[in-house]
Amino acid sequence: MSILRSAATVSAFTMLSRVTGLIRDMLIARYFGVCAVTDAFYVAFRIPNLLRRLFAEGAFSQAFVPMLSQVKEKESPSRTEEFINHVFTLLALAVFLASVLGVLSAPAVVWVIATGFAKTPTTFDLAVALTRFMFPYIIFMSLVALAAAVLNTWRHFAIPAFTPVLLNVSFIVFIVFVSEHLDAPVWALPFAVLVGGVLQLATQLVQLKRMRLMPRFASVKSAVRDKAVTKLLRLMVPAIVGVAVAPISILINTNIASRLIEGSVTWLSYADRLMEFPTALLGVALGSVLLPSLSRTYARGDTGAYQDLLDTGLKVVFLLAVPAAVGLGFLAEGLSSVLFQGKNFTALDVAQTSVAVRGYAVGMIGLIGIKIIAPAFYARKDIKTPMIVAILSVVFIQSLNIVTVPLFAHAGLAISVALGSCFNALVLLAVLAKRTWYTPVDGWVRYITRTLVAAGAMALFLSWIQTGTDWVAMQNAWEIRLVYILGIIGSAALVYFALLWLLGWRAQELKHAARQN
Repeated sequence: MSILRSAATVSAFTMLSRVTGLIRDMLIARYFGVCAVTDAFYVAFRIPNLLRRLFAEGAFSQAFVPMLSQVKEKESPSRTEEFINHVFTLLALAVFLASVLGVLSAPAVVWVIATGFAKTPTTFDLAVALTRFMFPYIIFMSLVALAAAVLNTWRHFAIPAFTPVLLNVSFIVFIVFVSEHLDAPVWALPFAVLVGGVLQLATQLVQLKRMRLMPRFASVKSAVRDKAVTKLLRLMVPAIVGVAVAPISILINTNIASRLIEGSVTWLSYADRLMEFPTALLGVALGSVLLPSLSRTYARGDTGAYQDLLDTGLKVVFLLAVPAAVGLGFLAEGLSSVLFQGKNFTALDVAQTSVAVRGYAVGMIGLIGIKIIAPAFYARKDIKTPMIVAILSVVFIQSLNIVTVPLFAHAGLAISVALGSCFNALVLLAVLAKRTWYTPVDGWVRYITRTLVAAGAMALFLSWIQTGTDWVAMQNAWEIRLVYILGIIGSAALVYFALLWLLGWRAQELKHAARQN
């Protein structure tokens, strides 16, 4: 199976996840609007979610997948199963203790993350209560990350890509059918989070049981003494530091947003959702496939296949990230209006969300590219370099905030994150080239030129077709707006790829380098 086909499979399920995620956010916007209550929920949900990214999907996956690939390639199946059990035991213990600590220290955590809430005790208290209730979510999602890493290593990409849909379905059910029966409707949201976590874990464990790879608890003593586990823990230390940089930057930005006008946190959260749509479809999907593939080629010493895989990944990123940035930039207001506008999500909310979306669009290629470039280091078990660059990036982001926030308020935070991602990606790419771990294949100048010309034509088309369109004024005709914007997106994509084809680009250019070895 080619890497492009695997990535397409992951992208398809990721698309389903993002579509259901958008439906989820549309319902939250319509049922709850933008207010102190939604600000409290998004702050509370962000805390365990960031810890999940830090310890589970982040540092853990980056260190675990290369180690698991190595054990699988060089040792027996029984030893591989033993390694998985040892890791499962220590991970479960660690996240349980972290969850207990989080519940006990929730007031301090909320105060650090959203100091602006201290001015409104009711909002602060609600955020603390929601945080305590949702903190166990990290337990389920950390184990989901372990299961996903195992499944991806065995090239079962579909289930890990599908399971996030279950969280969104849980949200939809609780918002529509449960919230109206609660004295405080907002509590439907944290209940949805926990139920979604249980559903995701159960689904992946069923698949692992079918593969006879169901993780089991082992002796903590034997797990600690496992040499592969010890090496994994050593790899995780710099990985945690490196991955922590992004969450720390997000937390700092959340704190800054909590000090701005009411609604700023929520506006950024909705802009995040729109930004994550292309980054997940492209960056996360391709990165999920690339990491185990790069790890296998490196473990075998096949440097040619390693470079081909990375070059193909970068070409796909450039091919799709550039038009995604153009599309988000020109359709920010239309997307915000169609997806979120309702009686509780006003024209002001549309405008404020739109400017944040445009801020993210500025650095879309960096936001997506980093998810492709970083795995090139993780596959080589080099986690220190991305860590150092990530630290430099957070300094860069916060330095930009000094300028962008006074000028653009909450949108300045989005701009800084986007440009910081570009800085991160460019520095890592330069390091890869300097170490000769990656040498661009001939034809990149022509490839970039064609892409930019096609994207420029797409931008002109989007500017022309939206002339005179007032998305906010069309709020009572949601179906018409939806059909209209889908038509615009489809037409823009047609313009982009048609011009690429006329300029000589063919999909076959990517196929030769996309074979998995």
